[in-house]
Amino acid sequence: MIVGVPKEIKRDEYRVGLLPVGVEELIRAGHQVLVEAGAGVGSGLADAEYARHGAELVATAEEVFGRAEMLIKVKEPQPTEVALLRRGQIVFTYFHLAADRQLTESLLASGCIAVAYETLSDDRGRLPLLTPMSEVAGRMSIQEGAKYLERPQMGRGILLGGVPGVEPAHITILGGGVVGANAARIAAGFGANIGLLDIDMDRLRYLDEIMPPNVTTLFSDRHTIREQLRRADLVIGAVLVPGAKAPHLIEREDLELMKPGSVIIDVAVDQGGCVATTRPTTHSNPTFVVDEVLHYCVANMPGAVGRTSTFALCNVTLPWALQIADRGLLCAADSLPPVARAINLYEGEVTNRAVAETFSLAYNPRFQK
Repeated sequence: MIVGVPKEIKRDEYRVGLLPVGVEELIRAGHQVLVEAGAGVGSGLADAEYARHGAELVATAEEVFGRAEMLIKVKEPQPTEVALLRRGQIVFTYFHLAADRQLTESLLASGCIAVAYETLSDDRGRLPLLTPMSEVAGRMSIQEGAKYLERPQMGRGILLGGVPGVEPAHITILGGGVVGANAARIAAGFGANIGLLDIDMDRLRYLDEIMPPNVTTLFSDRHTIREQLRRADLVIGAVLVPGAKAPHLIEREDLELMKPGSVIIDVAVDQGGCVATTRPTTHSNPTFVVDEVLHYCVANMPGAVGRTSTFALCNVTLPWALQIADRGLLCAADSLPPVARAINLYEGEVTNRAVAETFSLAYNPRFQK
């Protein structure tokens, strides 16, 4: 199979879809790898490293898209990239289609095959290709929250851990999954007081056992959320419904409960956000203010720490890329249920139920396992 690795062109995106060692492994398995010149620079990976491991360096994205049978990326194809896609071409990347009808419809029109990292799930419901980026984003959310709570950044002027004689910040985390758990651990290390909310009681019991004493686990309902918003200096939106649009847990009128200068970090922005006032932002212009509440809604948070994120991502995506390349997509989907679950679009048809239901589109269950 001819595998292509284009340079990411989404604004402020510094990750790359394949490491040089991945090139070597694919070539050893008998495949050909095309890498666009400069694709790895944002992650500190020079073209020479890719060439040394056997990649064919090409000058333009047009050549990568034109020759590759499977594209390995990090972020969803941008409009100029969608125009280069062809029917039957495999695109293996993050898509988050339920948050973007226009992207979904344009990809359907292209006839490409969208194999989404974020819906590749094992038999226990775990998301191995989303987990490392969720770990990064969860940890970064506290790092960014600490910064934007500073007064020069339009925050309340709060130090997360306080000092002797002054109480620490109160942080509310909506969602106890990978993002929420990582955020809570980092926040606890800063010495903040944390309310960690979820609707899964088994998950809450587990988190209650492993978290430090300054993390309080709470069942998430409308009353508790509003009570937490009154207390919160920093709110982390960490809700995930795999493949589907995130539910709004904070409505516009709820912002009135929050203190002026408090901060919301909506990590769920990739799936539409769990705050009604969320809109995607970039690392170049990451924040905006609504009703005196600072919103940070960067849609590719891990991209800011490109080297860490690239290595973490490629560690988990390479084995699946090899399976698809070695077996062919249809054989891989037939024998490996996680691959089947990752196929969101197939040659003009929606094959992911959550995406189809989000946009009231016809659903083809051909890959349902």
